Amino acid sequence: MGRIRKDGEADARLSAVVGLSQAMAAAQTSVPETARALPHTEDDPEAAAAVAAALGACEAMDGAFAAIAVWERGRGRLRVLANVGDRTPEEDEFPADESYPVQDFPRVAELLHERWAGGGRAQAWVEEEGPGPDGSAAPSYRRVAALRRRGRGSCVIAPIVVHGRAWGELYVARAPDAPAFTRDDADFAAVLAALIASGIAQNERLEEVRRLAYTDPLTGLANRRAIESRLEEAVELHRDLGTVVSIAVCDINGLKSVNDQQGHEAGDRLLERFATVLADCAATLPGALAGRLGGDEFCLLAVGPTADEVVRAAEELCHGAAALEAGEGVACGVASTGDPVGEVRTAHRIFRLADAAQYRAKALRLAKPVVAGREGGPDDPTLRLAATPAPPAASPERRRFRRGGGGRPA
Repeated sequence: MGRIRKDGEADARLSAVVGLSQAMAAAQTSVPETARALPHTEDDPEAAAAVAAALGACEAMDGAFAAIAVWERGRGRLRVLANVGDRTPEEDEFPADESYPVQDFPRVAELLHERWAGGGRAQAWVEEEGPGPDGSAAPSYRRVAALRRRGRGSCVIAPIVVHGRAWGELYVARAPDAPAFTRDDADFAAVLAALIASGIAQNERLEEVRRLAYTDPLTGLANRRAIESRLEEAVELHRDLGTVVSIAVCDINGLKSVNDQQGHEAGDRLLERFATVLADCAATLPGALAGRLGGDEFCLLAVGPTADEVVRAAEELCHGAAALEAGEGVACGVASTGDPVGEVRTAHRIFRLADAAQYRAKALRLAKPVVAGREGGPDDPTLRLAATPAPPAASPERRRFRRGGGGRPA
């Protein structure tokens, strides 16, 4: 009979391992590639994986509560990514900033700095009031106090080690009236932590691939693919909720001359320095995205800020570009759904408006941005240019950024 119970328990744990593996894999593929919400929300890839891991471990360990925390070395603390199960009012599923100093938990600190860093085998352990299950481990006062305060019984802590280094911990607790965790439970938790570590490592690789796919390699800004994707999402928000969407398109003046006279390394430095100016301006607009469309063309996409706020940022951008040692400033065009530009139903429409404004700024050699819809109502020259079926011919140093099947002013 005992053998049957053991075999049944082994089958249940094997099933739990398979379930956790599947949940981690699903978490890695269910988050949209372009989702970059505020940290620790259900749309954040790291948080989504942490929730999947915590839920799987909680079920596998027959726990009432589970959490995943990451070790922040620079701050010497464990920061909680996700809480699942029977949470107290003070425990959010996706905590904004729930953290604990590592020094408050001596056993954790010892493993973080010595055994894990040295490549030793990471072992899990049980904590509860009184001696540990092996009769030797002294419980952590703060852990036990937290268990008592939050109405929980014993807990098991399993280190998560990724790429041979301490990454964080898995924490699972049971209700006070449930059987206490045993040494066998701790060993099983160590297996689950190793499985979670494997999933985290895979998730980090996927995130690196995503980052490379959406990042301009020279400047580190968003690339054209990222801008296109975010702009489509932004226009959908505008259609559904009336959210203000604005985009500034910039073209560096004189890049070809810098390349011809000083070499392409000097041209690359100009691109990088302008990218820094653009990123600084983007930082003044909550949630704005700075990107390089290709060649000498850049853009600033803002979702939420008013049109006036974006225009002010574009003016600062022009001032900053003019102050650079190389180049001849920028030609900048702005279009916003917050201005009288007519109905905007597609990403192509708002980009074409901004691009037409930029073309006029370049043609007129203006040191300030041209803003679509602010020069004469229906007779606004930028609106008329954007409506032109055949765009002007491109100059040799301009680059093209096409949306849909339409052409663009060049």
